[in-house]
Amino acid sequence: MDFINLSILDIFDAFLVAVLLYYVYKLIKGTVAVKIFIGIAIVFIMWKLTQLLKMEMLSGILGTLIGGGAIALIVVFQQEIRKFLLMIGSSNFASRRSFVRQLKFLNTENQDVTDVASIIRACEHLSKLNTGALIVLEKTNNLDFVRNTGDQMFAKVNIPILESIFFKNSPLHDGAVIIKNNFIIAARVVLPLSSASLPSQYGLRVRAAVGITERTDALCVLVSEETGKISYIKDGIIIIDRTSNEITEMILKDLG
Repeated sequence: MDFINLSILDIFDAFLVAVLLYYVYKLIKGTVAVKIFIGIAIVFIMWKLTQLLKMEMLSGILGTLIGGGAIALIVVFQQEIRKFLLMIGSSNFASRRSFVRQLKFLNTENQDVTDVASIIRACEHLSKLNTGALIVLEKTNNLDFVRNTGDQMFAKVNIPILESIFFKNSPLHDGAVIIKNNFIIAARVVLPLSSASLPSQYGLRVRAAVGITERTDALCVLVSEETGKISYIKDGIIIIDRTSNEITEMILKDLG
């Protein structure tokens, strides 16, 4: 049997495919792309099944559909492909830590759970004072490429620190704060602006939040200096008019 003749290379090949599928899933989890991905998987399985059953006509149609759909896939998954390539080229894989430890599902390190409730409460306090704020929550994509534009920190998340950073007379209030594993790792960070066509009422803070969530899987919480409203941004989508509890639940779900 072929199964008995499995080599170490075959096992390694299967392992790499599993890693690839895992990271693809992490990138599209919680987005509409999941349903599209499932649809493509079903079509692919049907194609292989028709080949196995020697149903030449249906197999030919499905094969043509899959073969000619490469360009369509690039268009549909444009943001996900960009995030994946950014993740591959980021310092996540080039850092001193070993490659295996970068695989989240094999990582046994204890990580602090992000105190989302404190982040939202701080945003509520800032909202009442009409004080602008932009908080970025790092997920799987490494944000060192923007972190280095600001002032590096290492402070555990709490309400007074977040409020003091965004206080209008604070030297750190301009720019964004990056939070990773419940620690503020950078402040006064300059984020890339989105090139998308956004309504004119949105300022640089919103465009920066959309820009970083388009390029990575990071999540953003934003407090408008003009209106005091709290917004939630993920995958380049601005979510507004939600209660603090709803935003907290969404963030906790998206952080996994």
